[in-house]
Order: sequence, then C-alpha cells, then structure tokens
Amino acid sequence: MTTGKLSQALTRRGFTTRRLRLRAAAVIVAITAGVSGVLLYDLTNALGPDTVCGGAASADGVHGALGPGRISEERTDGWSPSAVDRSGHCTATVSFGLFGQSERSVSFETASEQTETAPRTPVDARLFSGDTAGAVTSSGAWALLPDGCPKGLRAVVGVGGDGPDGDRVAGLARLAAGYAGRVAKDRGCGTGTQATPTGLSPAGTAQPVDFTKVCGVPGLAPARSEEVRDELRQQATTAFAPVWRCEITSTWSGQVVASFGITTDPRATGLSPDGSRTPAYGRASWIGPAGENVVATCQGKPTYFHLESNLLSSAPRSKVFPDDQELWKQFLTAGGKAVGCEPIVP
Repeated sequence: MTTGKLSQALTRRGFTTRRLRLRAAAVIVAITAGVSGVLLYDLTNALGPDTVCGGAASADGVHGALGPGRISEERTDGWSPSAVDRSGHCTATVSFGLFGQSERSVSFETASEQTETAPRTPVDARLFSGDTAGAVTSSGAWALLPDGCPKGLRAVVGVGGDGPDGDRVAGLARLAAGYAGRVAKDRGCGTGTQATPTGLSPAGTAQPVDFTKVCGVPGLAPARSEEVRDELRQQATTAFAPVWRCEITSTWSGQVVASFGITTDPRATGLSPDGSRTPAYGRASWIGPAGENVVATCQGKPTYFHLESNLLSSAPRSKVFPDDQELWKQFLTAGGKAVGCEPIVP
C-alpha cells in the first residue's frame, strides 16, 4: 500500500490528526512484531537448546537429521548418554509449523552386544564409509565406539514421528557418529574425535534368488530342496564392513527362510573369541548360543559368521537348503573369500 492510499485509509477510519495516526502506527508495529515473534518461535529453534540429551547431539546435528524447527527434549531421571540402561531414555523432538503441526523425534541409547556376534542390522541398511563403522536406515542408525573402547558397545539413534526423508539419511548417520564420539569421551576411551562418515553404501534391493550365487556371493551355490515350491527373494547389504547381512524371504508369506551374516569388525561384539574352542568346520569354532555362529581368524583378526537355514521348517525336506553341513562349508569358503579371509575350510 502506498503512502497516499494508507493516509486515505486512516482518514476514512477517523485517524485524522497526527497524534491519532502515530498511535495507529504504534499498534501496527506491535502487531507485526508479535506475529513475527510467534513465527520465529514456532518455525525456528530461537531461544531453544544448543545441545540435547546431555550433549548427545548438537541442535545443528538434530536439524541436519530431522529438518528445521523448534527442539524440545524429554528424558527419564538419571539418564546418562553413555550408560547402558534399557529402562532410561532421552528423546529430542523437532516441531515445525505454526503451533507444532508436524513433529519428528530422535532417541539416543548406548547399546551392548554381549551375546550376539553383530547388531541386528536390516538388510536394506546403508553402511558407513571411512574410519567410523556403522549403518543407517530411514528409521535409525548406529555407530561403533572408537578403537580403545569396550567391545560390543555402540551408539544408537532411533527415529520417530514422520521420520527423515531420503536427503537426511546422511544427517542421521552423522548424528550417530557424533553420539558415539560423545559416549567415548564420557567413558574416557578411544583417542581423538570420532570421524564423520565419508559416505554411505547404496541400499540393497530385493531380487529373485540366484541359486548359482546365493546372496550375490560368488561360489555360494549349495544344493536346494526340490520339495520347496515357494517363490523366494534375496536381499543383502551392498558392503561388508563392519557387518554384512542377507535374508532369503518367501514372496508368498513374507517369512524369512534363511539368514546369513558376516561381522568383520571385532568391536561389534562383546563375545570373546578366546573362549571359543569347540571345533566347527576347518579353522572355524562355534561361538555364542544356539549353534548359529562361528568365529575364525582372518588377516589376524576374529571374523564372525552367522547362519540360520531352518527358518521355514524343522523338517529337513522342507528346508530351502537341507544339508546344513554343506551349507556351512560353502558359506565359510565363499563368504570368507569375499571378505579377504585366508582359507577356512580345507
């Protein structure tokens, strides 16, 4: 509105003197400032915290993973960012829009793997590149603590609400890596600052099972049961470090019928390979519960192999791969070669 039109509008409304017009201007400025203040408060993190959850992450890091908005947090009494405590929690929430119309949240947890050979990483996860070991999906991420920290510990961030879009998955990976660095600092372990992931592997995609190269591993071609008429699909991570996972799934029921895993980073598990002396196949020894995991020394480091093949049925003729012994030997041979391991099975 031009100055002339504004003057005419004020005159029509009875603001005919300079004093009345100054009062009108003051009211307009106050209303404008109030609206701007509401917008600033609701749409940004102005006057909000610089860090969340006891320093588990910076506000900038949370925004990088979840997008812009006002940050709040909720934590249980006594929660610590570096404590392994399933009963405690801390969650940071980003609210965006007038009056918090949209919300995204991220939780922080220090997890421990003392009975498993690896974190249960989804097969569509993208693995970190660089000096930090970890994995990320749209629903969460984890990062191993640096060298020099207790084995089996990892920093976990989980996403709630709308979740991050594809462009912010890298921000979620950075958030997990930064959190791992904070846990290491609190525990006084590791050296230096936890490195930021330099990249992410592509996400694996589901595809029909190639029985001449199961899970995409050359040389993994075990005999399959002719009794199984189900249509099967396989999906695997596209990188091997620190963990590699593959699942074979029934397309009819969605049930996982076979699962393979390799853990190449000893920090991923708290299981001690020194306590495993029960021979399995070749140089490999059984480790952990249920007879589903073995460990073998590869390039001077313990490497863990996980295999579950009887998930469809306990009846041998109903298994996709009925000969467990042959399957294990092929997996250790082909999988070991894929990760640069010396021959495990003669």
